[in-house]
Amino acid sequence: MSESNGRVPAADPPEEGSSTPVFSPRTWIGYVVPMVAFMALTVLEGQATGLGYPILYTLKAVVVTVTLIMSRRVWKEIQFDRKMLLTGIVVGALGYIEWIYVDRYTPHFKFLGSRTGFNPTHEIPVAAARYLFLTIRFYGLVVMVPLMEEIFWRSFLLRWITDPEFSRVKLGDYSLSAFFAVAGVFAAAHPEWLAAAIYAMAMGLLLKKTRSLFACIVAHGVTNLLLGIYVMQTHSWTLW
Repeated sequence: MSESNGRVPAADPPEEGSSTPVFSPRTWIGYVVPMVAFMALTVLEGQATGLGYPILYTLKAVVVTVTLIMSRRVWKEIQFDRKMLLTGIVVGALGYIEWIYVDRYTPHFKFLGSRTGFNPTHEIPVAAARYLFLTIRFYGLVVMVPLMEEIFWRSFLLRWITDPEFSRVKLGDYSLSAFFAVAGVFAAAHPEWLAAAIYAMAMGLLLKKTRSLFACIVAHGVTNLLLGIYVMQTHSWTLW
């Protein structure tokens, strides 16, 4: 029994996330804001022509990177594990093959939009400026996007659909409905809808199997790196 000295004992401080309201910015803003910034600037970027595209893409890379750094408290879920490197690389390479070959035989729908298809070899005549843009483009493709998307899709959305108080759901402990819902939304966000749906399910299964967000980020980065190399070699500019 507590002491009866007429004072109410001080309550223990709540654990982080345990008593935070479901929609409190402390709970979800770090997971969501980088993705919102990315999507908003992607829409704006899609209206650009000529040299306006690399300028807006660079702006997007800067803004999203800043929001990721400001949201770095959610990075605690990314635990480096060298044992996951090989797994991530293999899954990422398989994901690249899946994306290329599935999309090759999949019809595209206008309502899902299309990629800008910017060709830097034609649009940026100055070699130094072109190499600078390609460096920024590959940074976005291989580092920024995998980090941002895996934090949003796999760390946040899978768990939030499972339970709006997602912080009490362990990584990989998502529901079946969340698994398919995320695959569906991920597909709707890409012109390559079927390849994207399969890829989202593969990433979900990778997270379920490894419980490692780091493995998912590595896999996503490898897939995007190989896609970027493929685009450069084949001039398939609409793939990025």
